[in-house]
Amino acid sequence: MMIKETSLRRDPDLRGELAFLARGCDFVLPSRFKKRLKSFQQTQIQNKPEKKPGTPLPPPATSPSSPQPLSPVPHVNNVVSAPLSINIPRFYFPEGLPDTCSNHEQTLSRIETAFMDIEDQKADIYEMGKIAKVCGCPLYWKAPMFRAAGGEKTGFVTSQSFIAMWRKLLNNHHDDASKFICLLAKPNCSSLEQEDFIPLLQDVVDTHPGLTFLKDAPEFHSRYITTVIQRIFYTVNRSWSGKITSTEIRKSNFLQTLALLEEEEDINQITDYFSYEHFYVIYCKFWELDTDHDLYISQADLSRYNDQASSNRIIERIFSGAVTRGKTIQKEGRMSYADFVWFLISEEDKRNPTSIEYWFRCMDVDGDGILSMYELEYFYEEQCERMEAMGIEPLPFHDLLCQMLDLVKPAADGKITLRDLKRCRMAHIFYDTFFNLEKYLDHEQRDPFAVQKDVENEGPEPSDWDRFAAEEYETLVAEESAQAQFQEGFEDYETDEPASPSEFGNKGSKILSASLPEKCGKLQSVDEE
Repeated sequence: MMIKETSLRRDPDLRGELAFLARGCDFVLPSRFKKRLKSFQQTQIQNKPEKKPGTPLPPPATSPSSPQPLSPVPHVNNVVSAPLSINIPRFYFPEGLPDTCSNHEQTLSRIETAFMDIEDQKADIYEMGKIAKVCGCPLYWKAPMFRAAGGEKTGFVTSQSFIAMWRKLLNNHHDDASKFICLLAKPNCSSLEQEDFIPLLQDVVDTHPGLTFLKDAPEFHSRYITTVIQRIFYTVNRSWSGKITSTEIRKSNFLQTLALLEEEEDINQITDYFSYEHFYVIYCKFWELDTDHDLYISQADLSRYNDQASSNRIIERIFSGAVTRGKTIQKEGRMSYADFVWFLISEEDKRNPTSIEYWFRCMDVDGDGILSMYELEYFYEEQCERMEAMGIEPLPFHDLLCQMLDLVKPAADGKITLRDLKRCRMAHIFYDTFFNLEKYLDHEQRDPFAVQKDVENEGPEPSDWDRFAAEEYETLVAEESAQAQFQEGFEDYETDEPASPSEFGNKGSKILSASLPEKCGKLQSVDEE
């Protein structure tokens, strides 16, 4: 067989035919079809002599002078692919989808008219609110607009400088998220860092009617602003990069919540990001742990939270840098107030997607993206030791592991991933089992049918964090009221009538502004991190 193939390949006529077929086809026919192929080609040429060049049918090998190309297949491919590359419409718009119907010149004309109503056509930050409304933006965009137009340097914005800035913005950015990023971000930056939000939030503190009582306590401005910034990044920055992109802004409810500030005078009704009651709860919890009041807490301080409910091993993982960044916590072993905000929200609301990621990073000791049986046993060992110290017989790890696997139902046997925990919707029970003894025992004593009902309920119920913050705030208010009544009774022991709640202020003003400085002491260095 080898000799036959060699002799066929040495045949000059057959060799030329094979070369011709190789140029025009993806395969080579056996030699026994040579004569049949030639006759077929000659018949096709006689029947269609007017065939234009560019057809996939090649000319016979005996006609080298034929005008048809020797390699028609690539030519056909070019004809097919060219229209496709031209007709594919643009589908990616990083700066938003342009609105061809909008008339920017009319908007700029209205802005110019609005500036004419301002003295000397120079707007300060308060008058910038009118300009923001003319631009079709929410009221609290005024501070970013003021800074973007150069108002921070001179104290005012002229009509020319603002119109030039806004014209450039309209031409290059086409949706609210892209415009917001452009106004707040540093020059030539396409994302927002934490310090970029400070001017916006300072304007909220200074001008929102629900925060007027804070004017008498300026030392708490930075603490409130820090809390809001951390809550924004906790919810919006899903990439954990420390930089918020326009895509993350679009997928979040931040811009809608920011617009609500203009309509709602009671800022505590806006539980997302801005609630002062939530800040009050977070800061009081931190102050109880920060015994030396240097605005940092140690690993021993954090372990005292909630009567040492969290295990020491999970706290060690928090301080190892698994979920925190910066030299302070890793080298000096101290946690800042900003990091504590993330811890507290994650601890009290383990259903939150960010919380699920937070604790997964802590439990994933080797960082391979999988919770192995070794890692689960490592955290459960301390739970068993604590239960034995309390006189409670712990469940053997093998039996507990079967329960957890049935609870999570991982896609791969013996390997629990972050995707598995998010899909099962029972991550809070899973995490509490391994590092929060108090909540684990509560889950064990709870009706299993009630747990299943919580999973099936998809209504707009308040989150675990909202419930926790509301309950803790009521407790703090009651404690302050009782303390105030005791002090007044001690000063005026002849008065037997109890004081009314109105004497201690409502939830948003007197108690918060008066008791918090008294409770937390003086904070002259509150801005230092």
